[in-house]
Amino acid sequence: MQKTFIVIAAYNEERSISDVVHGLKKEGYHGRNIIVVDDGSNDNTFKEAQKAGATVLKHAINRGQGAALRTGMDYSLKHKAEIIVHFDADGQHNPKEVKDIIQPIINKEADVALGSRFLSKKSDVPLIKRIVLKMGVVFTFIFSGIWLTDTHNGFRAFSRKAAENIEITQDKMEHASEIIDLIKLKNIKYREIPVTIKYTKHSMEKGQSPLNSIRIAARLIWTKFLR
Repeated sequence: MQKTFIVIAAYNEERSISDVVHGLKKEGYHGRNIIVVDDGSNDNTFKEAQKAGATVLKHAINRGQGAALRTGMDYSLKHKAEIIVHFDADGQHNPKEVKDIIQPIINKEADVALGSRFLSKKSDVPLIKRIVLKMGVVFTFIFSGIWLTDTHNGFRAFSRKAAENIEITQDKMEHASEIIDLIKLKNIKYREIPVTIKYTKHSMEKGQSPLNSIRIAARLIWTKFLR
């Protein structure tokens, strides 16, 4: 199997990060290739991830998910990663599905695989969340020119070539739209893959509120057209 690195951006995830790392290790991914980026947490995220056996990097301050993913990707590329996977720290993603999301890259069918909860019948998406996400699909099509079924799913995979060509500059949640913009701009071959999203009280507390999604959209419009 190609050398796969899994990058996890984590902020105050002491309750879930150990289970996430252990779940990935159980599927055969070595701890040295599971890269947890502690994004300035003020709890025990760093210690719990380290205790679980992951490679742990740390930001001195909370910079945002995009910045944490960029740090993890840079580290992975430096250490000869052939495939890089983005995986959430809150337990929403299924470690068993990593093999599914990297398969199109292994088969050379795509250089980016984007997870979609709407292609899986196992994801029971709450109604308000579903509405916000579907609005995001339309927003992304209008402003990026790519029609996807799920535009803000943090479960995604990149070939080395794609990871070298997708430079995340947005520190916060806008990075998700930036990645899609770059896929379009650089004509990178992509596929959507069905993935399961598990909604728990913890993950819903950590997730984006509808109001924050509107703020993110406003910042994207400002960055693209008004700055």
